Amino acid sequence: MHFHRATLATAIALLAATSGYAIGQTCAPGTPPTYPVTKKVDQRDDYHGTTIADPYRWLEDANSAETQAWVTEQNRLTQSYLAQIPERAAIRQRLTQLWNYERYSVPFKEGGRYFYSRNDGLQNQAVLYTLKTLDSEPRLLLDPNTLAADGTVALAGTAVSPDGKYLAYSTAASGSDWNEIRVRHIDSGKDTQDHIKWVKFSQTAWAHDGSGFYYSRYDEPTEATKLASVNYFQKLYFHKLGTPQDKDVLVYHRPDRKEWGFAAEVTDDGRYLVISSSQGTDPKNRVFIKDLKRKDAPVTGLLEAFDASYSFIDNVGQVFYFVTDKNAPRSRIVAIDVATKAWREIVPEAAQTLTGANIVNGQLVAEYLTDAHSAVKMFDLQGKPLHDMTLPGIGSAVGFGGKRGDTETFYSYTSFTTPTTIYRYDLKTGRSTVYRQPKVDFDPDAFETRQEFFTSKDGTRVPMFIVAKKGMRRDGSNPTYLYGYGGFNVSLTPSFSVANLAWVEMGGVYVMANLRGGGEYGEAWHQAGTKLRKQNVFDDFIGAAEWLIAQKVTSPAKLAIGGGSNGGLLVGAALTQRPDLYAAALPAVGVMDMLRFHKFTIGWAWTSDYGSSDNPDEFKALVRYSPLHNLKPGTCYPATMVTTADHDDRVVPAHSFKFAAAAQAAQAGPAPILIRIDTKAGHGAGKPTSKQIEEVADRWGFLSRNLGMQPMATAAAGAAAQGGAQ
Repeated sequence: MHFHRATLATAIALLAATSGYAIGQTCAPGTPPTYPVTKKVDQRDDYHGTTIADPYRWLEDANSAETQAWVTEQNRLTQSYLAQIPERAAIRQRLTQLWNYERYSVPFKEGGRYFYSRNDGLQNQAVLYTLKTLDSEPRLLLDPNTLAADGTVALAGTAVSPDGKYLAYSTAASGSDWNEIRVRHIDSGKDTQDHIKWVKFSQTAWAHDGSGFYYSRYDEPTEATKLASVNYFQKLYFHKLGTPQDKDVLVYHRPDRKEWGFAAEVTDDGRYLVISSSQGTDPKNRVFIKDLKRKDAPVTGLLEAFDASYSFIDNVGQVFYFVTDKNAPRSRIVAIDVATKAWREIVPEAAQTLTGANIVNGQLVAEYLTDAHSAVKMFDLQGKPLHDMTLPGIGSAVGFGGKRGDTETFYSYTSFTTPTTIYRYDLKTGRSTVYRQPKVDFDPDAFETRQEFFTSKDGTRVPMFIVAKKGMRRDGSNPTYLYGYGGFNVSLTPSFSVANLAWVEMGGVYVMANLRGGGEYGEAWHQAGTKLRKQNVFDDFIGAAEWLIAQKVTSPAKLAIGGGSNGGLLVGAALTQRPDLYAAALPAVGVMDMLRFHKFTIGWAWTSDYGSSDNPDEFKALVRYSPLHNLKPGTCYPATMVTTADHDDRVVPAHSFKFAAAAQAAQAGPAPILIRIDTKAGHGAGKPTSKQIEEVADRWGFLSRNLGMQPMATAAAGAAAQGGAQ
């Protein structure tokens, strides 16, 4: 059944009628900002018999002088508005104080050396170090801060050769997903002549003899379209050290499958190349292998059905261990003999969600989620339970890497009020010891975290975490920031955030909801928030807001919502469906045009979660919630600050440009609709510390103004440093 032109308006009106508000509702008094004039064009598209107008199509051309002039005018308005918020300076000062603490990555060992990164506090980028023993003096190996004066070149990935001689490192400029790979002599600290370009969404995997490495790339785009053109036909190459890129050997590609991507790794014994082939962002994958000990051995299929997720753990000879959700939505561990393709279940599916595993010290270290927080269990290679690891509390633990013969592993532990602490775990004794523990200028005992469960629209039980100062009053007066994501099998777990800590210090409440579409409860939870079921995600988020209001944690006048990327879509949908529930919204780098997202860069890959407007049934679902297409003139929308960046080639900024223009035109009330467009920045990864501080100060400043927070509360945040833990 198709929508017809005459019925589209009826369908959208029905959506409005069932969303809990009426178009044309009474708006609060006040004078709205004067927005830049945004022209409209007569662009109309036919979707299966339904005509959809796209008056701001011209904003998709980010390189045009007209779009750039629009960006300049919008930024001028936004900065003028933010400059009038006196609390912003105190917030920025407190953020700078809080951010100024040492941060460490989880160490790893390769070729007889340890490697880890460290940020001394306010460095724009973390610095990579190496050391021979854990108690020896670290040696600086690579400082990305020297690669660009403004800190906008980030280290995107590292891989050390098995002999410990070379570091292959990839960098990303201005937040783009495009990477370049270079090679550094670890002893001398000097780069070789090797230089690889047009790499994106790739791992780097060294050959066992250190002669070169495997990587994935796309064909070179034009300069004008490199940040917007569609990414298809990824290819897997081998680069031999000392040779130019045009001599690299094509290892595997599928010209018949433009959507297939490839990630390669070499087994620790050097025997096999393991190739995981993905298709967009679908968690399902295929697995191919190549016997590297046989000259000219072909790439052969091991798991080709594309029926489940298969994550390679390790091999013992020709027996390969995988984490898979095949016939196990919460995942299990299996062993597959690559010669016979015979399967054996090693660790069965449990009530908890298995998120990953490694083989270290000849045993399986398995990572689980229990109601969105970490648990770690040990098994022998036959699946016999050994013991559970004792973690410091209810939080998130990640790491646990190493090789089969190692007797130690490292992991990080964090919670909402525990800065990320690095632990060394001795697998012989079963003891954890602190390796690096940062000191942050705050008192963790002043805050409390609670996990609550609420019931969504269809009766589903959904968890959320609430972080606040101890003694929070339940009188509806608390400024509250509700955050969510709900997509792509991504699990939101407790983590320490300077930005969120500053918000709670200001007197705010931070809430993180674990919505369907994520991976907290396995693949069934993920699938319940995809394609024709995507509305479940928005219902969960709206249900969280309603619970917070009903329980008097907050009230609509004090509630803000936020999220980024797929979370930006979440905020856009919640904002258009229930504008009465919130006083402010912060959609960041969001997917706002659900009818055209698949036409840019890697957007086509998201159809596994969203569906596509090319499909009639999926179009009907998409048009009902697409944020851009559900803004209604004459509606009172909450104060909104859209954020994006000019180098975002993941979710192109046109999404945010078009949504902001349409929202400004639709707004009937006085609440501001602003867009903050960062320069020399991208989707978020690798963003310099200085830019992060500026953006968070603007976000919290915007909320302090629009949630009616007391100036004393925000000013006190700047003074709180005097009483914090040292």
